[in-house]
Amino acid sequence: MAVLLSCTAIISLAACSGNSQPAKGSKETQAAAEKLEESKAPASEASSENMGETVKFKLADNQADGPPNVEGDNQFIKLVKEYTNGTVEIELFNNGVLGDEASVIDMLQADTLDIARVSTNSISPTCPAFNVFGMPYVFASDEQKYAALDGEFGQKLTQKLLDDTGLVNLTYFVSGARSFYTSKKPINSVADMSGMKLRAQDDPVTIAMIEALGGAATPMNYSEVYSALETGVIDGAENDFTSYYSSGHYEVAPYYSLNMHTAPSSLLVMSAGSWNKLSDAQKDTVMKAAKDTVQFQRDSVDAFVKKSREAVEEAGCTIIEVDVSEFQQTCSPVYDKYPELKEYLDLIK
Repeated sequence: MAVLLSCTAIISLAACSGNSQPAKGSKETQAAAEKLEESKAPASEASSENMGETVKFKLADNQADGPPNVEGDNQFIKLVKEYTNGTVEIELFNNGVLGDEASVIDMLQADTLDIARVSTNSISPTCPAFNVFGMPYVFASDEQKYAALDGEFGQKLTQKLLDDTGLVNLTYFVSGARSFYTSKKPINSVADMSGMKLRAQDDPVTIAMIEALGGAATPMNYSEVYSALETGVIDGAENDFTSYYSSGHYEVAPYYSLNMHTAPSSLLVMSAGSWNKLSDAQKDTVMKAAKDTVQFQRDSVDAFVKKSREAVEEAGCTIIEVDVSEFQQTCSPVYDKYPELKEYLDLIK
C-alpha cells in the first residue's frame, strides 16, 4: 500500500514536556548522551573484562504475562544478566503494578524508576515527535517498519528523546497492525463508520484519524472498553489481534475489519540516573542485550498474532477484508494537521 505523505511545512517540533524531567543540558543528560554514543561501539565479551559493581534495577510494564512485549522484557533481562556476568540484575514488575504508562514515564524522568517498556502513544505527550507512529498508514509493510526502526528514523527519534528529556531509549519493540472491531454493525467500508462511537486512545492523532473516517472518537481508559462494548456505550474500538483476543473484546465485539490503519511501537526506556550508574562495559553489554532482543520480540509478535487470529476465528468472530486504499485515502487530511512531523516522515524509505 502506498504511504501517504501530504504534509509539506517546515519542521517546528514543540519542546518536550514533563514537570519532573531533567533540564536540557543538565550534567546527567549530557553524560547520558555521551555514554549512549559510546555504547554504539561493539560490546566486548563479558568474560574478558571487569564489568564493574553489581547494580539492581526495576523494569515496569503495564501488560500481563504472555504477550510479546512481556516476553521481550524477559528475554532482555535474561541477556543482560548473561552478558554482564550477573553484574546487572533487572526485576520485572509487569501487569501495571507500578502504575500506568503515563505514571511510569513520570517516574523515569524523576529518576524514581530505572526502566520501563512504554508505547510510542504514551511517550508522545512528553515528546511530541513520537506522534509520527500514530499517523495512519505511515508504514507500507512490516519490512519497511523494521528498516525504519533500525535505521536513521529510529536513531533520530531516540536522540530527540534523549536531548529533550534525558531518557535513554535502549531499543524498539513492535506490535501487530491495529484495525477496527465492532459489536453490532460490521465495517465493510468507510461509509459504515459514519456516526459510529469508537473508543480512541486519548491522543490527538488517533482522534483526528477516527474523525476523518466519519466516526465519533470516544476517549476512554482501556480497562473500561469491554463493559462499554457490552452495554452499547460505544459501537467499537481498535487494536491488533493480540489485544483483541487477550482482552476478551472479541466476546462482545465479534466483527473485526482488516483496515490495518496503524502499527505503533514501544520503547524500552531507561532513566538518565540509572544509565549513569552503569560502568562503560555494562553500558556496552546492556545495549547489546537490547539489540539482541529485537528479533526475538518480533518473532514473538508474529507467532502471537497468528495464534490470536486463529483463536478468535474459532470463537466465531467474523474477519472482514476491506479495501484498505479507501481508508488510506480518506485519512490523508490527517497529515496536513501535523507538518512538524515531516522531518521524520521523510526518513521512512
